[in-house]
Amino acid sequence: MMLRFFSVLILSLLSVSATWSQDTKFQKSGYIEGYGPYVRVEADWNYPKDTQFKVAFDLAKATEPGSVNKTIMAATRFINMHVDAGVDPADIKIAIVVHGSGGADLANDAYYEANNVLSNGNAPLIAALMSKGVEFIVCGQSAAFYGMSKADFLPGVQLALSAMTAHAVLQQQGYTLNPF
Repeated sequence: MMLRFFSVLILSLLSVSATWSQDTKFQKSGYIEGYGPYVRVEADWNYPKDTQFKVAFDLAKATEPGSVNKTIMAATRFINMHVDAGVDPADIKIAIVVHGSGGADLANDAYYEANNVLSNGNAPLIAALMSKGVEFIVCGQSAAFYGMSKADFLPGVQLALSAMTAHAVLQQQGYTLNPF
């Protein structure tokens, strides 16, 4: 019985090791230069070529100081892989709705450095995304709870009454919520 257990365990570990060692050929750069690595895929489930994406991402938790938030990176990867697959950038509308502790990741240098000592590792990516039309919408309720005001955020960040309000309005405007 133990021999069987260890055999299965060893085979499982070898399988995982082989999977991790495969060259996935992540693209290191794309439409958003320097961020959002993705893999080109020969898909057999395809979307119509005239698809227009309107996607809201929900960011609820700040990342480690100095790091890039994984939700912001996921939105970047979404844009990069679809533009690479032939979707016109004008047909991709992204909104990142931020609440909870996540507001800190959209803080300007003065606020961020006063609270974390390090500079905001998200700031360059946020600027790059905004230059491509991505909206960042912060929950006013969360901002107030964490003692933040409009002046504490990076330029271009929008303050909403609440994240719930932003998601409701975005849904009415045809945005889907990305669950990743």
